[in-house]
Amino acid sequence: MMMSQRRGIHLDQSELLCKKGCGFYGNTGWQGLCSKCWREENQREKQKQIQEDWALAERLQREEEEAYASRHQKTQSQPSITPFSKFEERKTKEKSSKVNTVTKFFTPSSKTPPKKETSGKDSSPSPSSSASRHSSVDSDHATREFIDFLKPLKSGREIFKQCRAFTESMVYKRDMGADELSECVQDFYQNLSERLQTQFKGSTDHVESVMDEVEKYMMTRLYKEVFCPETTDDEKKDLAIQKRIRALHWVTIEMLCVPVDEEIPEVSDSVVKAITDVIEMDSKRVPKDKLGCITRCSKHIFNAIKVSKKEAASADDFLPTLIYIVLKANPPRLQSNIQYITRFCNPSRLMTGEDGYYFTNLCCAVAFIEKLDGQSLNLSSEEFELYMSGQASPHWPQASGASSCSPGSAALSQVHKRLDLLTGLGERQERVMEKARQLESDLIDWTDEVEQKVQSVLESFPPETQNPPANTASGTTSAASSAIDSDNVENELLPPPLTPQVFAG
Repeated sequence: MMMSQRRGIHLDQSELLCKKGCGFYGNTGWQGLCSKCWREENQREKQKQIQEDWALAERLQREEEEAYASRHQKTQSQPSITPFSKFEERKTKEKSSKVNTVTKFFTPSSKTPPKKETSGKDSSPSPSSSASRHSSVDSDHATREFIDFLKPLKSGREIFKQCRAFTESMVYKRDMGADELSECVQDFYQNLSERLQTQFKGSTDHVESVMDEVEKYMMTRLYKEVFCPETTDDEKKDLAIQKRIRALHWVTIEMLCVPVDEEIPEVSDSVVKAITDVIEMDSKRVPKDKLGCITRCSKHIFNAIKVSKKEAASADDFLPTLIYIVLKANPPRLQSNIQYITRFCNPSRLMTGEDGYYFTNLCCAVAFIEKLDGQSLNLSSEEFELYMSGQASPHWPQASGASSCSPGSAALSQVHKRLDLLTGLGERQERVMEKARQLESDLIDWTDEVEQKVQSVLESFPPETQNPPANTASGTTSAASSAIDSDNVENELLPPPLTPQVFAG
């Protein structure tokens, strides 16, 4: 049973490596290649495109020359057309083109940053002023830390000048596409790394430490310009993956065959920490810090698996659990963060080491979620569509299947039993309310019927309205007053009343 469940999620570790077979980790954003092979492939494609463009330009130029030669021959064979008028027309065109060309040199380009307005109406703070101040504070802090780091180095001043000049030049390239921006940054990384390798005589650790600080300084200052730029569809992809994860809220641990028992407090704590770390990734600015969040999340996952299984976790256990964590966390701007790391991180960190391994697994987890279907979860296509549309919820395994379930499934089964009971109680309450409404209607009808009968009786027997004769009124009154004690038959046997007596003192 476990093997059949893992069939849809299992990922061979060789699939994490570059498709070119160089031994480095690949990336889905680079079509399965590592950063080195991707750059080489990209350079070859660009060189091929340049050659094709040159060939096309030469062919068009030859065709234009041939067309011009044929038009010139026709002009010589037709002397009726005045050559002076043609000459004047050509001179006019050349003059206008020169004027337009000169005008372009003095016209501000769209890539030039707009001048700041100093008028009084712009003095009021904008809604994003606090975010701008926060970004400025972060940039200043990163600059001070970078300067302090470079002070002991002989070439520290030169490195700082190059990095500052590059970041300032990137402001004028904000209209470029994300791939072009990434290529500029990666070229700068590569050139600086090669110079540092020569300076430090192959000390890889020293070079990596300097490159880490260079990345931190540059990306902190360029974060607003290069993270989720408007020239990309990163925001659209973010919304799509968030919607996809929300639609998959019904996926359970059993369906993914995640070897984690959340009933254990330590495991539950590790799961919460893993979710927190992957969500915290969006709050970081430097690619290295974002990778650090992914690494900490992955280590919490390995700890949860180890405690649950009481043995070391394997790669086959890690990927399903990572998918489960991503589904529970639904991290904000997930695709934008992945693309940002892919484009602007130090390439050596993505190609090797634990950061590169965990990041590659996260990319695989996101790709799996995007393509998740019923077969991956051992469900029929009809069941999968019902669950995705919200028309049904998964049937939890009962006691007969308890041997293949985790300890938490029994509690979940009890919860669903309680929900079924509540549903039955709701139906019973609705029936009681219906009968109560019917009884109320019957009482109203009965009251109306009684009132009608009383009214008919009163109409059939009207009360006497004539007054009694005056001469008999006194007799009637005395008779009524004398008859007050007529029912008391023992009245005559009572003793006489006491008579008051006066005594002489």
